[in-house]
Amino acid sequence: MQHATPSRTALRVAMRRAAHQLYDAQPLVFEDPIAVPILGDTYAEEVRRTPQRPDRPWSVGLRAFMVARSRYAEDNLARAVADGVEQYVLLGAGLDTFAHRNHFPALHVFEVDHPATQEWKRELLAASSLPEPDRHTYVPVNFESQTLAEQLAGAGFNVARPAFFSWLGVVPYLTLEAFRSTIGFVSSLPVGTGLALDYSLPRHALSPLERLGFDSLASRVQLAGEPFQLFFTPEEIAHELRGFSSIEDLGSAELNARFFTGRPDALRLMGTAGRMLSAWR
Repeated sequence: MQHATPSRTALRVAMRRAAHQLYDAQPLVFEDPIAVPILGDTYAEEVRRTPQRPDRPWSVGLRAFMVARSRYAEDNLARAVADGVEQYVLLGAGLDTFAHRNHFPALHVFEVDHPATQEWKRELLAASSLPEPDRHTYVPVNFESQTLAEQLAGAGFNVARPAFFSWLGVVPYLTLEAFRSTIGFVSSLPVGTGLALDYSLPRHALSPLERLGFDSLASRVQLAGEPFQLFFTPEEIAHELRGFSSIEDLGSAELNARFFTGRPDALRLMGTAGRMLSAWR
């Protein structure tokens, strides 16, 4: 993310979640009644330009990935809550709307992001007349001068209790050092702590056709000031997560089988680049 400006990739993710509510067939993979209202009139025209188009299957596939990862994270969150977890941390929250849909009475939501992105989100909420949610805390972190652990502690996060972390759409933009620092913090928390994240395979692991799509997307995020930096193979990320006792790592075939089987539309993941995993202490 460019210094002191809100994240453009967070906007693109939010618009695809909104488009899913408007254009994809029922049943939706990810129900989010706040996804459209939060964007308000400011981005309504951009959302209208993103319906399902049969001549752009890779664009539809990218939308499928983004709604599937939100569904996957919240499915795992429900598992954590059922086991007694009462803290939910959204790392790189962007325009995530879970805090507005939180139906778990004991669950406190901590949204972690750059201060500029959080200010932008709150402006959108105000412009759309959406109230600030209960049981919710913004945790602004400028990683150039602050640490996640310090900022969470200052926001009332209890390191003596387990938590669930959602880390979506962030890992490819990190340095390896930043990734390891965050994983080290999460893995230091008590047993019962869980994590859901998505990551991308390195370019050399992709087919020639997928490399073209990868290069196109990488060029766009580079122009937005948020370049890709970090990629893993499943074996490499499993090694990084060795502090966790249980890992589920899913590729496109498994995710399509779980979320998109039998759909009447063309919504489904394409290619093999994107993967999702959950890990538990």
